[in-house]
Amino acid sequence: MKRTIATIMAAAMMMSAFAGCGSKPEKNSASSVDSSAPAAGSEASAAEEVSGDVIQLKLGMVDPENSNYYKGAQAIAEEVKKATDGKVEITVYAGGQLGNERDMYEGAQMGTIDICTTASAVLTSFVPEMDALSKCGAVASGLGGVDVGRERLASGLDERGEDGRLVDGQLGQLIAEKTAAQGVHMVGWMESGFRNVFSTKPIEKLEDFKGVKIRTMENDIHMAAFNAMGAIATPMAAGDQFTALQQHTIDAAENATANVLENNFYEITKNITRSQHLFVFIGVGVSDKAWNQIPDDLKDKFTEGVKAGCEKQRQYLVEANEAAEKELVEKGVTFYDIDTAALQTAVAPAMEQFKVRMPQEWLDAIAGDKAA
Repeated sequence: MKRTIATIMAAAMMMSAFAGCGSKPEKNSASSVDSSAPAAGSEASAAEEVSGDVIQLKLGMVDPENSNYYKGAQAIAEEVKKATDGKVEITVYAGGQLGNERDMYEGAQMGTIDICTTASAVLTSFVPEMDALSKCGAVASGLGGVDVGRERLASGLDERGEDGRLVDGQLGQLIAEKTAAQGVHMVGWMESGFRNVFSTKPIEKLEDFKGVKIRTMENDIHMAAFNAMGAIATPMAAGDQFTALQQHTIDAAENATANVLENNFYEITKNITRSQHLFVFIGVGVSDKAWNQIPDDLKDKFTEGVKAGCEKQRQYLVEANEAAEKELVEKGVTFYDIDTAALQTAVAPAMEQFKVRMPQEWLDAIAGDKAA
């Protein structure tokens, strides 16, 4: 099937946030970027040293256990244990057991959460400069971000292509400096990848967005972008999406293709538009309290283990998306391509107001990482 990369809006952090995987409440599944799970609390007690000098850490995530993100988190735990010779062990709590992404990040700041996983879109609430990652198509047109280009897959790049490298270089260092000042050590990045629109009715062209109530996160850039396309941005918790689609409270949502399968959205949404409007990253952050309990001679090994696990998750995502598209077609889902030039034209004027959030130093870092 022809894959056209619609580079629409903001790739990772800006629309990175469109990030929000949905789930059936009764199945206790959760979003890859946000969730309506209970607030972080005592369940996520900070790092505890146990007998034998083994440090036990809890890693929280909103995604369900059947997701590639959970598989990636388990890989992080395995790699950390191996890198530290078993001296640091991580237990993964999936499905929002330790809270939603905002709650977990705030818990890490307070020391009540050991390790949080937070989508780039959510992180923009704490590090506004991360809006500089707005780089895909429509949003890039108005924000001055780095345009990815429709040719990415056609030219033989894999699903990650250039985007997956952006947080591994200068940009990642800038983000880490900001979060460290807030009491959270950003030690690695998983990926939620490119996101598509899935809807109850086909969306094949710009005009089809008119009047469509689409679930977004509470991110003003994302809401402004969809509203500019004629849709009605409707922010809500990820855990409420499935029911909202069933009850026609909303008409559409957006996420990675694999998420549509993992959270059973295909049961009520038989249309996916290959908008690829944003590229989402998921930061792995360690609280000051937990970080300080890791011996200095293990800190580098710990970080290396986290990064190795993140690299495995990135490949799991690519494989999950490829397999999901094939299975979704078999389940009766239809995929559509869309004219991204029309989307760019519609969105660009609405992005003008957000340019002040794009520090030149951060844009330069993105350009440098892409050229590396």
